[in-house]
Amino acid sequence: MALIKLAFAGAVAYGLYRYAQRSSGGQTDHAAFAAGETNGTNFAKVRHAGPAAMRSDPTEWDKADQASDESFPASDPPGTY
Repeated sequence: MALIKLAFAGAVAYGLYRYAQRSSGGQTDHAAFAAGETNGTNFAKVRHAGPAAMRSDPTEWDKADQASDESFPASDPPGTY
């Protein structure tokens, strides 16, 4: 009997979740990307380099940060360290 109650509670929770997702207006942007970075045909979910493509502004951003961000996902690190 406890298993049936647990299954019913899970089904109700899933239904409420689906209802909330439907009424929220669709998919939102991902947390790491600025608005518009992942919409459209960006199937790989890769953002452009630089702080302008980030959702939150970094506290400081120097030349090494920029070079590292531009080199991702390459295996070789940039020479500006």
